[in-house]
Amino acid sequence: MGIKKKELELYIHIPFCVKKCLYCDFLSAPSSEEERQEYVTSLCRQVRSYCGLAKAYHVVSIFVGGGTPSILEEDQILAVFEAVRDTFLVDGDAEITIEANPGTVTEEKLRAYRQAGINRLSIGLQSSENEELRKLGRIHTYEDFLGTFRLARRMGFGNINVDLMSAIPGQRLAGWEETLRKTAELRPEHISAYSLIIEEGTWFYEKYGEGRHAEELPGEEEERQMYRKTLEVLKEYGYHRYEISNYALPGYACRHNLGYWNRTEYLGIGTGASSLVDNRRWNFGEAPVELSVQEQMEECMFLGLRKMEGVSKARFQETFGRRMEDVYGRVLKKMVGMGLMEEIGGFVRLTERGIDVSNGVMCEFLL
Repeated sequence: MGIKKKELELYIHIPFCVKKCLYCDFLSAPSSEEERQEYVTSLCRQVRSYCGLAKAYHVVSIFVGGGTPSILEEDQILAVFEAVRDTFLVDGDAEITIEANPGTVTEEKLRAYRQAGINRLSIGLQSSENEELRKLGRIHTYEDFLGTFRLARRMGFGNINVDLMSAIPGQRLAGWEETLRKTAELRPEHISAYSLIIEEGTWFYEKYGEGRHAEELPGEEEERQMYRKTLEVLKEYGYHRYEISNYALPGYACRHNLGYWNRTEYLGIGTGASSLVDNRRWNFGEAPVELSVQEQMEECMFLGLRKMEGVSKARFQETFGRRMEDVYGRVLKKMVGMGLMEEIGGFVRLTERGIDVSNGVMCEFLL
């Protein structure tokens, strides 16, 4: 009887885009056709270099992110997936996602995705208002998005995520609600709704960082209202919030992202990608660093608390050989007493009030 293979997720990074969005701090940049081909050739070599590690695992999900992965040509995507399947044992029911931006998707590319086994699309919309898209520096209009979404449906994609962004400069609560409703009426299986974060090193930081031009951005209370409106509107359309910023129709929670929050082992391939394998973390090109048990417990809590169900006390004890109360008893008592956390059915989780200040609550679990 052979050794049972362990579960592994793959993340593949494509660091190219048509034009960098004004708010984006991800590792991405415009590129030439030659640069993209050189990168894909190198990426395929990197994938195949893991043939030894691959023997111990079976792949349960793959996520191709960026950048804008849909900028690659059909033969390039097919080459990457040929390398993956030559190297790894990919489950027949694996969730396989590719990020795609309107303005870069064609019928030929979607056909190649199907051929490669990709069964989930993540389309970056951000807003249904063209003026808001312009302010973000997006390359597409809402009409472009609708064309991409409808084309994907015609090509047989039955699992689509749409990314949305709130707290955009000039955005008001009513405009955000309109974006939510227009998106929900299309019935994508999954909606990711994030609030704009002004990150250092971006054009937005130069304009809005450190309180500059604050009058152009929604205030803190309006941001909070937008967050609550997201839950209210999407619940009305049948979407279940399963993580702080992610909503899904029944049965369509993103398995790959749940793997991150549950600390499933994952291998990142490509420039800037990170990995967690055998309790060692590393960024691509760097030496792995072994996590201490303390660091593992911290990750278990602050990643797990992003999920609406929270963190299982039984799983914590099974993983670390210690009761959660023995490690975090003081913090748990404090957070429950403040109304920021609660225990339900053997899980500890954030309350609605706790979600409003989630970053602060999660910091309490750093030992």
